[in-house]
Amino acid sequence: MERGVTSVVRLPPGFRFHPTDEELVVQYLKRKVFSCPLPASIIPDVILARFDPWDLPGGCEEERYFFSLKEAKYPNGNRSNRAARSGYWKATGKDKAIKSPAAGVGQVVGMKKVLVFYRGKPPAGAKTDWVMHEYRLAEPGSRACLFPQRKNSTHSCAMPTGDWVLCRIFKKKRATDTDAEAEGDEAVANHKGMMRFIDFMGERDRDGRHHLPAAACASNSSCLTELSDGCSSSSSGGEESSSRKLPLG
Repeated sequence: MERGVTSVVRLPPGFRFHPTDEELVVQYLKRKVFSCPLPASIIPDVILARFDPWDLPGGCEEERYFFSLKEAKYPNGNRSNRAARSGYWKATGKDKAIKSPAAGVGQVVGMKKVLVFYRGKPPAGAKTDWVMHEYRLAEPGSRACLFPQRKNSTHSCAMPTGDWVLCRIFKKKRATDTDAEAEGDEAVANHKGMMRFIDFMGERDRDGRHHLPAAACASNSSCLTELSDGCSSSSSGGEESSSRKLPLG
């Protein structure tokens, strides 16, 4: 087993671990911070600075979840160390607030930060397809950080035990050429299914003007027909019709 990671509990075939943001914060991260029993011991502890995302335990084609202690970049600063073995994680966009109805209306229980992995050293690193969602608890003074004590409980859940975060790491999938061709073929098939062929030649009257077949106009409400002897039809009130029909011939 590599240094910096605890053992991973593998799920039986057919089982998948797909928790919501709220479940990750309330049921897993909060319990981890306060050293309370977890619903299942399937999220290992990892020192992310020792790994590149493709070297982390688990399958590279799946989402992977890890607990990690935040490491300060500078001794007297609040910025986190985002370095890894051969690159670094760079935050993108704004943090998203995670709310839980169980904690109260509009109560924020945690925050989610999105980061992208870059190879090399900042600021000249090369962007990759690896993405991390980093979850942290709400501010320490928030009610969401208070863990309720149960009567006759043998576990102490009163004080946080560390500045833990929960990380979801995955590789963003790109569309392959085969996928693009399949989507293109499907679009062409759908387009052909909607096409209707209309004989625009139709028949000519004595003046040499075209008439569209009645069936064609019945199947296409947007087709144009000619005016009646150069005059527009009028309503019973003497007002000119709002939709004029243009000659085709």
